[in-house]
Amino acid sequence: MGDPDFDSFPVVSHGHLFEDFPVGRDFDHHWGRTITDGDNALFSTATCNWNPMHLNAEFARAHGHPDVVVNPMLVLCTAVGLSVEDLSERGGPFLGMEEVRFHRPVYPGDTLTACSRVLDARGSASRPSTGIVTWHTQARNQRGDLVLEYRRTNLVAKRRRTSED
Repeated sequence: MGDPDFDSFPVVSHGHLFEDFPVGRDFDHHWGRTITDGDNALFSTATCNWNPMHLNAEFARAHGHPDVVVNPMLVLCTAVGLSVEDLSERGGPFLGMEEVRFHRPVYPGDTLTACSRVLDARGSASRPSTGIVTWHTQARNQRGDLVLEYRRTNLVAKRRRTSED
């Protein structure tokens, strides 16, 4: 069996361009992600976060939790990851995040889903072929409880214009 012919695979474009982000547009991001104990342990140790609340179930139970608390930065990274296909897969620099709020703990076995709303979209003064888009994203657990929300801003490419436009 030889190497696959990669030229025979169709290129499928994902993501959206600046013009696809009118203020007020809502996005329900795909099916979600269940966070496992292994995800949490690997993320916490890989990022050198040794907080026992994230790695020691008995410590977490002694502080009123039913299990370890998933590292909040993993929760944030997961929520951003859930939104990438809809909001930023076409590329464009990440410009920042604001007003990050963690509302309740996430535990191993919780499934996160996310949705976003376009808050602001404006052309870039210094890069006319791009715009600046800000979204408000919320992440919820499998019971529909709000666990996280934040605002994220990216530079987003505009559609290319032809001479006939």
